[in-house]
Amino acid sequence: MPIRNACQLITYADGLGGNLTELRSALAQYLPNLFGGVHLLPFYPSSGDRGFAPLTYNEVDPRLGSWEDVEAIARDYDLMVDMMVNHISRRSEYFQDFLQKKDESKWAGLFIRFKDFWPEGEPSDEDLEKIYTRKPRPPYLEVEFADGSQEKIWCTFDFEQIDLDLESPSTRSLIREFLQNLCGHGANMIRLDAFAYTTKKPGTNCFFVEPEVWEHLSFAHSCIRDCGEVLLPEVHEHYSMQKRIAEHGYPVYDFALPMLVLQALYDGDARNLKRWLSICPRNQFTTLDTHDGIGVVDVYDLMSEEEMERTKENVYSKGANVKRIYNTAKYQNLDVYQINCTYYSALGEDDDAYLLARALQFFTPGIPQVYYVGALAGKNDIELVEKTQMGRNINRHNYSLEEIAAEVQRPVVKRLFDLMKFRNECLAFEGSYELLPSPDHIVRIRWHKGAHSTELYADLAATHFEIRTH
Repeated sequence: MPIRNACQLITYADGLGGNLTELRSALAQYLPNLFGGVHLLPFYPSSGDRGFAPLTYNEVDPRLGSWEDVEAIARDYDLMVDMMVNHISRRSEYFQDFLQKKDESKWAGLFIRFKDFWPEGEPSDEDLEKIYTRKPRPPYLEVEFADGSQEKIWCTFDFEQIDLDLESPSTRSLIREFLQNLCGHGANMIRLDAFAYTTKKPGTNCFFVEPEVWEHLSFAHSCIRDCGEVLLPEVHEHYSMQKRIAEHGYPVYDFALPMLVLQALYDGDARNLKRWLSICPRNQFTTLDTHDGIGVVDVYDLMSEEEMERTKENVYSKGANVKRIYNTAKYQNLDVYQINCTYYSALGEDDDAYLLARALQFFTPGIPQVYYVGALAGKNDIELVEKTQMGRNINRHNYSLEEIAAEVQRPVVKRLFDLMKFRNECLAFEGSYELLPSPDHIVRIRWHKGAHSTELYADLAATHFEIRTH
């Protein structure tokens, strides 16, 4: 069954209300008719990273709800769920069994042991320098087994997230079980989180290594093909990787759009944005905001280095309440990769600029995803950042039902909801897309299907837009 061509919501299970039951209430009572799909961020038992260090995919964290809640959402919406294909929790039964039994563990094949991976048992300094990692440390965790022996085990991200060996038959068997369980509970879209890190090969950067990356994607797709689900690989890097994934027939993320739109609005100059709109993949999911920061690496070669630096500086100077320190190692992030800020605050909490940004997103080819904080034009949560010392929490405020009831009354939110309903209901978006010639500060996009036509006229310099529908 095809995915609905309508706005999708990205949310934590406890982001809108305190659990899945309250999320369903919020969708029905305060956000009706706005979304065709829901991307439900990890709701599994987890030991860290707000769900992204899963213990298993066969259970729902009881603090959040039950499979019945998940299935109820799937009955009303297209449902996207996450598979952290690169790693699993350090505290999972699989890794704990490995620590206890070592070579005798049935799960020993899940994990990547340095002594077996590297030809000499240890990587050279040159090997380590090649590995693509966003952490200021080597990608391993030294563990101690029950027998007192110690080994280095591959660990790309947080020490709660132990990497999986996707070349191993035992890993593939477990992933197949997990994926089919998720599909059995109503998910019809699977997001492969941190997918590009699964291709580990001596002598390479161990990131999006070809041709292995295509074989890994083919395997994951084979697990869900019979169910008809959509597979969405998540890759934050140079835009050319998204284009290659799209050429292989898979949908992709438009992670370049957020920075390009910011730069266009800050500078009143849409040339970079229009170049991207002319070449971007058509089978994509568009975003301005997600549970992570605003991507920077995604726009290399779409913007000059000077433009990228100037845009980052403008986030700090023109954005509301965002400090550079929130994007440093002290707050668990580096702004060479992403900037922690809500999109509304990045635009100075200017209603007109924010709605113009959303109009550009909704007219960009692809299915638009709107993060729950962005759906309520949320401001930076400085209190949460300072409390947790985690920069990404600036854009992860949990809304109570009472807060949601108040937020939806704000004029900017009401106007955004009207814009989302238009995007969902206008039949022209089922047809052909055309980027029309225009001056550097103007973006004109037209969609056309039969008797239905709509055009966006956006003036970036004046922070003004019009939608003309025929």
